[in-house]
Amino acid sequence: MFSLFYGLWKYIFSKTEFHVLILGIDKAGKTTLLEKLKALYSNLEGLPQDRIVPTVGLNIGRIEASNRKLVFWDLGGQIGLRTIWEKYYEEAHAVIYVIDAACPSRFEDSKSALEKILRHEDLQGAPLLILVNKQDLTGAVSGEELARYLDLKELDERLYMFEAVSGYDGMGIKDGIDWLVEVMERSKRTEMLRIRAGVTGISA
Repeated sequence: MFSLFYGLWKYIFSKTEFHVLILGIDKAGKTTLLEKLKALYSNLEGLPQDRIVPTVGLNIGRIEASNRKLVFWDLGGQIGLRTIWEKYYEEAHAVIYVIDAACPSRFEDSKSALEKILRHEDLQGAPLLILVNKQDLTGAVSGEELARYLDLKELDERLYMFEAVSGYDGMGIKDGIDWLVEVMERSKRTEMLRIRAGVTGISA
């Protein structure tokens, strides 16, 4: 009996917890995506679309995916709030960057903000999932088109992926999260954070 309880205890408490930043300029759909994530991975309904308001500060969401605990930090994307982002970089295992694929007039602003993120030393080596959001809207560009437009030079050896998604109907979100969990497991960034926290050798 003891071994059964010990095994259960070990199973519960050995789950790796990953901290993931959700970044992007305002109106990209970050909070809508977070609410859809919570709905997709739990029995809880996310906030209704008409009750989601622009984030001023921080929204936190928790899910479990592939036997891993994920904590999402959704940060406001207004120009005056972007300076707050870097306060969260040091503890992040990965970054989800959200772009409104149906608003080409703001692509340049999105690109500029993303390039600044990628240059920051506190996010060195963090895997990057770029969500090409609002695919449910007419005129939304594809992930391939956006990748060509962004033409990011700062990616170097960073693990990254573009995923076309819809925070409205959930399209593509699970594929993106499955990829992110997989790459965080083997990321040098994760190993560095484990070493810094003194938890090397923990069985995930």
